Amino acid sequence: MSSRIVVTILFIVANLVIAFAQNADELDRRNGFKTIRLASPIDSVKGATMKKEFMERDEFPAKLYETENPEYQSIGEVSVKEVKLMTYKNMIYKIVVTTDKDPRVMQALEKSFGKSVYVVRTSTYNWKAEKLSLTFTAHRNSIELIYRSYPVFKMMNEDKGKKVNAIAEDF
Repeated sequence: MSSRIVVTILFIVANLVIAFAQNADELDRRNGFKTIRLASPIDSVKGATMKKEFMERDEFPAKLYETENPEYQSIGEVSVKEVKLMTYKNMIYKIVVTTDKDPRVMQALEKSFGKSVYVVRTSTYNWKAEKLSLTFTAHRNSIELIYRSYPVFKMMNEDKGKKVNAIAEDF
């Protein structure tokens, strides 16, 4: 009897591992929102206009873009209020999508990418893949989806290390 229980538990765990791996792979495969791809040049996004330059984390020069392309104005029947893109060295490292508040958005995300991880400290739901993460935040009248690119953040940290090394060599 105990061997049946062990085999059943192993079967269930194996199925869960496969299911989560496929969902993380799907998030990596899509690599962004609709046709906007993380770690791609900003020139690849139709209708992107620069709004301002700023310093990410008070040390990396970045640019904020918005896009008015009709292709990005809805997710199914849910209206998209705005799409913001942040770039570092003209590569997209963050996509912020703000939509109307609709519970179907969360349902669709979990259908596409699997069960999210709820973070109590930030009141957000998160999905993580190898190359990116997706954060879902519900506000009073809207939903905010934030896609972040790990390779571009890694590039930022490497550039920071180069600056430190340059200072160290100057002594």
